[in-house]
Amino acid sequence: MPSEPSIDAPSSSPDLDAIYEELQRFRAGFSTLSMATCGPDGEPEASYSPYLEVDGDLYVFVSALATHTANLMATRRASVLFIEDEATAAHPFVRRRLTFQCRVEEIAPESDGYAGILDLFETRFGGLVATLRTLTDFHLLRLHPERGRYVKGFGKAFAIDDVEIARIRHIRESGR
Repeated sequence: MPSEPSIDAPSSSPDLDAIYEELQRFRAGFSTLSMATCGPDGEPEASYSPYLEVDGDLYVFVSALATHTANLMATRRASVLFIEDEATAAHPFVRRRLTFQCRVEEIAPESDGYAGILDLFETRFGGLVATLRTLTDFHLLRLHPERGRYVKGFGKAFAIDDVEIARIRHIRESGR
C-alpha cells in the first residue's frame, strides 16, 4: 500500500524556469506517448504510439488501420499524455503528468524532412521501422503542442499557455 500523499500548500512563488526545465527532463524520459483522439462522430479513443520529438514537435508514424490514425486525420486534434510509472510514483493520486493539446498535420512522403524523420525513427526504434516504411498504410504525423499542463503533486499544477515560447504559470486554487 502506498504511503499517504502530502497535500502541500502552493509555494508563494515557484521558480517557473526551474519547473519548465523539470518538465522537459520528465518528457525526455519517454519513448511512447499516450493520446486521446476523437472521431468525427464524437466517439473518444485512447491509444499510444512510439514518438520522436524534433524541434518541439512530436512525430508519430502510424497505420491507417488504427482508429486513432483515422481520428487524427479527420479532426487534426489530439491530446497527449506523459505520466509517471505507477511503480515509481509516491502514490497513485500524485503521479507526475504532462499533457499537451496538439494540432495535427500529416507530413507527405515527398515533403522535405520526411525521410530524415523516418531515419531518426529507425535509429531510435530499430529495423522494424525499415519494414514499416515500405507499407503504404503508414502515415507520418506531426503533433504540434499548443498548450498544456504539468502536474507534479497537490497544489503543484502549472499551465503551459504557449508551448512555443515556453510561457508557464502556476495554477492557483480559487477555493473549494
